[in-house]
Formats: sequence, C-alpha cells, structure tokens
Amino acid sequence: MPGRIDESIPFRPLRIALLTVSDSRSLADDRSGDLLAERIRAAGHQLVAREICRDDLAAIEARLRAWVEDPGVEVVITTGGTGVTGRDVTPEALARVVEKRIPGFGELFRWLSYAKIGTSTIQSRADAGVAKGTYIFCLPGSPGACRDAWDEILVQQLDIRYRPCNFAELMPRLREHEAPGR
Repeated sequence: MPGRIDESIPFRPLRIALLTVSDSRSLADDRSGDLLAERIRAAGHQLVAREICRDDLAAIEARLRAWVEDPGVEVVITTGGTGVTGRDVTPEALARVVEKRIPGFGELFRWLSYAKIGTSTIQSRADAGVAKGTYIFCLPGSPGACRDAWDEILVQQLDIRYRPCNFAELMPRLREHEAPGR
C-alpha cells in the first residue's frame, strides 16, 4: 500500500463527533457506531460526541450544522442513510451543509468496497465534504462498510503523520477563504 507514517511528526488527536442515522437503532444496539467509536479511540483521537438521529432530513441537517458551529468538533462521521431508499437522506443533508465536497472520498470508498461486495457497492452514496473548517464523512450503516471506510481511508487521512499528505495537516487552511474574524 502506498503511503507511510512519518514517526518524526508528533501525533495530533482530532476531536470527532459520531452520528448514527437510523429509525431503528439505539445506542444499546448500534453496532456500526460502536465499531467506529472503538476505532476512533484506538487511533488516539477523542470522541467528543455521539448521537443517534432519525432518518429525517431536517434533523440530520440541524445536527450537522450544530457540530460544524462547535469549535470543539473538528471532524464529523455519520453512519447510515446513504442508500437509495426513500428514507435515505444523509447525502442530501450533507449537501445542505457543506461548502466544498470531497468527491474522491465516495469514489475511493466504492472502489475499495467493490473488491468485497462487488456491484452492490453502487447502492452506496458515501460522501464527504468540508463546512466551516470541519470535515464531514458520511458512511453507509453496515459495520463492514464502516470498518472498510475507517481502516482503509480515514485512519490514515485523519493522522497528521501520514505521508505523502493527509486531511489532518490541511485543517489550519480550511477556512482561509473566509474574511478575517469569521
């Protein structure tokens, strides 16, 4: 695999909020959320918030906006609501919040997923973007999809030591398009 960890750079833990989008899950049976929370902590990051939200466009958007406005949250990861059924609206909520999309995230996720589940990966609308200096990653709701997205993309891109480049090192520059003082 290309890329490497540069041990000469000190690790910087990121403050991550986790949102499970589901009409049927609770914190007691949220396997995907549990998996992500465990991996976030194991990587050395801080899980600063964790919630479950119904598959409701306005509610998802409101939660994303609140976390984007919170200076204590640097990254938001959602799980669930990225399929193609009528209740799957997480990408639509993301679109209402982000300033810049990161299309390569969804493309890479589906490419990696194809090796494991074949053409079924086309049903995923995994997506990502940036809003007010906060990264937002929208993952499918299955534990396998969350494992793949974290283990094969996010664990590296959220580690400032990963080379040749990573999302973490860009964080200080994400808001340079804004007027001073905003």
